[in-house]
Amino acid sequence: MTNLSTTYLGLKLKNPLVASASPLSKKIDKAKKLEDAGASAIVMFSLFEEQIIHESLELDHFLSRGTESYAEALTYLPDGGMYSVTPEKYLNQVAGLKKALSIPVIGSLNGVSKGGWTSYAKRIEEAGADALELNLYYISTDPNLTAAELEDAQVELVADVKSAIKIPLAVKLSPYITSLPNFAKRIVDAGASGLVLFNRFYQPDFDLEELDIVHNLDLSTSADLRLPLRWISILYGKVNADYALTSGVHTAKDVLKAMMAGAKVTMMASTLLHNGETVIPSMLEDLQTWMKEREYESIEQMQGSMSQKNVKEPAAFERANYMKVLGSWRDLP
Repeated sequence: MTNLSTTYLGLKLKNPLVASASPLSKKIDKAKKLEDAGASAIVMFSLFEEQIIHESLELDHFLSRGTESYAEALTYLPDGGMYSVTPEKYLNQVAGLKKALSIPVIGSLNGVSKGGWTSYAKRIEEAGADALELNLYYISTDPNLTAAELEDAQVELVADVKSAIKIPLAVKLSPYITSLPNFAKRIVDAGASGLVLFNRFYQPDFDLEELDIVHNLDLSTSADLRLPLRWISILYGKVNADYALTSGVHTAKDVLKAMMAGAKVTMMASTLLHNGETVIPSMLEDLQTWMKEREYESIEQMQGSMSQKNVKEPAAFERANYMKVLGSWRDLP
């Protein structure tokens, strides 16, 4: 039998299928079903910085500790919906999952500012998390905030979080960075052992009848795989980190492509939310079949084999290919 095992953040995993941050980790019985189906690890749903700030505001009504948070979050604390869980309940859920599961549990923090809230990274570690994922999700709306200022603050945040914990740290990045390779290198230099590509920004819509903002979430498709696939292929061998590909992982072929780009694991949420945990055994079986037919002995054997550094046409990942693709278009008769 082919060897599907991989290593991510120093964690020995039986295969590269990881359940990414989603509501599925809110209930222990659902997380147990993911483990039983074959998931090799699970990432907790995120504890948001706004939730921590909200708890701080309740403890300190007059904002005497407001300097530890950022003004925009203090002025707008939205209803978290299904994610509206207190930090204490979050920590209890981490501990509960660790007790119930034998696979690694990765905690998740979603924030952008440096301050007292980073102490929760340590508390997540103390609750039993095997690693921590920090999601740098920030929508800049201030014309006076420069890219350099924002990136410097995020790099400092990563260093601050890493200094607070001993468990491995992965950072989930946005694709909307002017020089992603440089920023990725700075994040790794600040202490991240892994990079998760990419987070998906919430995109509001308009209701033209009610003249209101429509709040919805569109699940990914396999077509969304291309963006992280391209960037992991480019970064592999240039920035020394363990890569996790997320967004667009729905089939065994998607997993194989991610491995060949250079990823150590693939992270899935949309297909699990839509189809349930039963997709995992079939994906694992399809992986085994494909690899056996092509005489691959292990996942490790294929990792990075289609990265930019290893393919015959490196320019396929760059601007030159843009012109080639446009030139290949032919008008339909």
